[in-house]
Amino acid sequence: MPLIDGHRRPRGPYTVAAALLRHLVPVALERSGDLVAAHDIEILAAAPELSGLVPATRVTIDASLPDDERILVPAPRRTLRLANGLTEFVRDAVPAGCALAVCNVAAADPTDTELLDVMTRRIPPATLTVMLYSDGPEHPLDTRDADELWAVVDRCVREGFLHAVVELGEHGMARTEPGGRRWWRFAQRTATALGGLGRVEEARALWDRVRGVSQDPAMHAASAYGTAMLDARHPDPARRDLVRARAWINEAIAISGILPEPLERAFKLGFDRNGLALIELRQGRLDAALALVESAIELAGELGERHPQHRMVLLANRAQLLVALGGTKEALEDYTAAIALDPAFPDYYLERGNLLFRLGLHEEALADFERAMRAGPPLPEAYYNRAELLTERGEADEALADLGRVIELDPSFLDAYINRAGLLASVERDEEARADVTTGLALAPGNPHLLTVLGQVETAAGRFAEAEAALDEAVGSAPRLAAAWGNRGVLRYSSGDLEGAVEDLTRAIDLQPQGDLYANRAVALRALGRDAEAEADEHRAT
Repeated sequence: MPLIDGHRRPRGPYTVAAALLRHLVPVALERSGDLVAAHDIEILAAAPELSGLVPATRVTIDASLPDDERILVPAPRRTLRLANGLTEFVRDAVPAGCALAVCNVAAADPTDTELLDVMTRRIPPATLTVMLYSDGPEHPLDTRDADELWAVVDRCVREGFLHAVVELGEHGMARTEPGGRRWWRFAQRTATALGGLGRVEEARALWDRVRGVSQDPAMHAASAYGTAMLDARHPDPARRDLVRARAWINEAIAISGILPEPLERAFKLGFDRNGLALIELRQGRLDAALALVESAIELAGELGERHPQHRMVLLANRAQLLVALGGTKEALEDYTAAIALDPAFPDYYLERGNLLFRLGLHEEALADFERAMRAGPPLPEAYYNRAELLTERGEADEALADLGRVIELDPSFLDAYINRAGLLASVERDEEARADVTTGLALAPGNPHLLTVLGQVETAAGRFAEAEAALDEAVGSAPRLAAAWGNRGVLRYSSGDLEGAVEDLTRAIDLQPQGDLYANRAVALRALGRDAEAEADEHRAT
């Protein structure tokens, strides 16, 4: 394959990926059209110029909506999904023994940096050797006019290339008159991207700048909403300021409520009330949140066929609140209605699947998780959720395979290590469980769930002092974690402390009554000669 210049300046996101795909896709189409079709979303996201060769078979409604109706900005994790899908395509498309050389890696876009990281981690060197060089030729500054630049920014927003949105959006603001409509388009997208990347103070400063240069009511309403969401959705829960968020969202609602154009007023007012519902939810006022979402749905009824994505989000939000309030039947109806508006959008399959799982409808839940898997690029959460269901059904090998897939797709997925470690320990694969605990604790030192598994495997190995240290720390940091008390009860029984075992197992049962806990306590009670109590526990265990 030819040397690829990875500098982001001439093209932007996925400069490396696009060059690689232009080389691989035509040949892959001749050999295996199914392989290309299975990765149509990833290929077209990275190299839209291949649309003449690669038909889009999985398309969300976002692609057909006008600019003012597209309200969803993909989360930063979308690019990891794309990177995994592209990696799997490249792995299966390249002839074994190929080499890829990329220069100017230091100036690559974050999408390419992430892709190269995933490729080097997931593709064996015997299949593809990846050689990276920091240096390369210089490139001139961006010379595209404001219209060309906007087209690139708009595409980057739709695809979730948030780093590029910030860089190019700031470039666009510098080329347009502050406060004007063209400047506003760049400013709004840039501030939203900054918030999505967790660069909260930069986003807040840009919303402040909008207020300082514009007298347009719609811009002020949008800026107030954007500022409110920075406080309500701060990535660090300890730094969320719901009081300040409420003040800003109230300002947004006040302005949106007096906008002169009826359809714009109905949309923006409903949008802002939905934002206030999030604040009510986070302050524990579920009924108030539900009333706000229902009022937003009523306003959306004034929009006719416009804003289907807005209606979809509102229906799903109402479903979440209904679940919390116990209205499962109505929640299922809302999830189904939301899915019907955009069957290619995976998120609500996951949410409906989780609800179905909770209701014991395993086959229906499994179908939803697998629909989410098919809807787009690899989605770690779908495999994680299916693993939980398979574990519940006693299908340990299949669950372990899904958890392995989650970790392969996202090595930072802490809960996958927790669940896999626990499942491995339960089938006595203790050394593998210990390896997952070690990796997990490197990601989250002191995690009580991992310490609980560590205590279990140390007990099984007869390393009682190490087990006691781990389990004492677990119950100290998470006193309501039943598994930690239960495992410490087993440890105490194994080390001869029968009274301590009964005490810990009783605490575990009080928190989460389970058959294995009653069975273990029965063993300890019999060893103490408390046969009547032991017999009662044996009955409960069955």
